[in-house]
Parts: sequence; C-alpha cells; structure tokens
Amino acid sequence: MTILDKIVANTEKEVAERKAQVATSTLENSAYFERETYSLKDYLVLPEKSGIIAEVKKQSPSKGIINDKVTVEEVGQGYFEAGASAISVLTDLEFFGGKMEYLTSVREVVEIPVLRKDFIVDEYQLLEAKAIGADVILLIAACLEPKRLEELAKFAKSLGLEVLMEVHNKEELDRSLNPYLDVVGVNNRNLKTFDVSIQTSLDLAEFIPNEFRKISESGLKDAETIVDLKKGGFEGFLIGETFMKTENPAQALQQLISEIKTLEK
Repeated sequence: MTILDKIVANTEKEVAERKAQVATSTLENSAYFERETYSLKDYLVLPEKSGIIAEVKKQSPSKGIINDKVTVEEVGQGYFEAGASAISVLTDLEFFGGKMEYLTSVREVVEIPVLRKDFIVDEYQLLEAKAIGADVILLIAACLEPKRLEELAKFAKSLGLEVLMEVHNKEELDRSLNPYLDVVGVNNRNLKTFDVSIQTSLDLAEFIPNEFRKISESGLKDAETIVDLKKGGFEGFLIGETFMKTENPAQALQQLISEIKTLEK
C-alpha cells in the first residue's frame, strides 16, 4: 500500500465519522456558506499579484515537522501582505498536521482566495470546504477515477467553489480533464519515489488546454525556476515548504517575489 493509498483510506474513514457527527444542514447554515468566493483564476493573473499560491504547511509524511513554531494566522496574514495570489491550507490532520479550523483562521485575516488542500473523496468534504470559508478545492487525479473526479468537480462548481485538479503525468491529465475544472496543477513530485523534477511541469505544459490556468507544484525554491516556468506557460506556483521551513515564511515569500521581479526586468 502506497502512502497515497493510506491517506485516501484514512480520509474515507474520517469523512464517514464526521458525517455521523455533523449534519449537512449544519454545514449549509454556517456563516461562510453564502459568501461570494474569490476567484483563483482571476487572482493568479492580477498585475499586482505574484502568481504564487503560498502554503500553510506544518508537516508532511516525507519531511515530518516542518514548522510548528508559527501560528496559521500570522503566516496567512503575512503571505497576504507580501503579495501572494492565494493561500493554500492543509486540513488533513493525520498526515499533514492540518485542521479545518486553520483554514477558517486564515480566511478571517486575508482577502484573497484560500484553497482547501486535502484529499477530497466525497461531496461532504466540499460542503465542509464551503462552510469553513474556502474558495477553491483540490481534486487529485491519482486517487480519483475520471467519472468520480468530474462528479466532484461539478458539485464543487454548484457550490460556487473553483476547482484545482492535480496531475503527475500525461496519462492522468488525458483521462481526467473535464469542463468543470478551473486550474490544472502539475505536481513535480513522483508519488512513488518522492523524487522531484521541475521538468515534469515543463513537459506537460503544452498538453494542458488554454481554457485552464496552469500551475506548477512542489520543489519550487528559486526565482530562476519560476521565471523558466512562466516562459513555459505557467501562471501559478504552489510553494509551501520553501517558505515554511524558515523562521519567517512571509519574509521568505517577499524575498522570492523581489528576486523574480529583478530577473524579469
């Protein structure tokens, strides 16, 4: 059983438990459920923004604890003020040390799109995402059959949420594209070996239809790489560990944005 299989199995178990505890009507009556969401598609390309989706990520299965010294509120607000186009918040507790409350805490201090970064397998999680203040949800092609992925994407859109679909290779991309997606992300990390190669994004760029925004995920550390990916057609860059492993994640983001601007002059 791969780490992805373990995460999905645990997610299904936890969702079943939460369904038994919190009715969908309770989620639908939350303060955030009727709010108008921010558009990731739009914010990625705003001239005054960076295209960077900065991630609040305290730990990971491969690296263990990354940063448990900072609060999600200070990181989220710092990212917002530094010029992030959006913020990604991990809500999986077992493997990533996340909580749904973290996303709500970030939502309260920022005015940009917030992505619920989790392993979505059920419509109930989409209702949760809307209820806790998310604007965007993640669907991972590696752990969803194409028909199921499309069903979840369609339901997310009906709630006013945007959809980021993540792929790791051309096979996943070809079988999973559907009209309910907004953004397609290429994860540069091989799920089997955990090796990271930016070439994965560059190789897949031409196969992603232009109707979708393109973002690159994992292993993004320096301005040169971001500029190369921009030239390759990417408009968004999901970065977490690079920032979170520093004492001041927002300052690290600000520094990277400054370096990118310098290279692009």
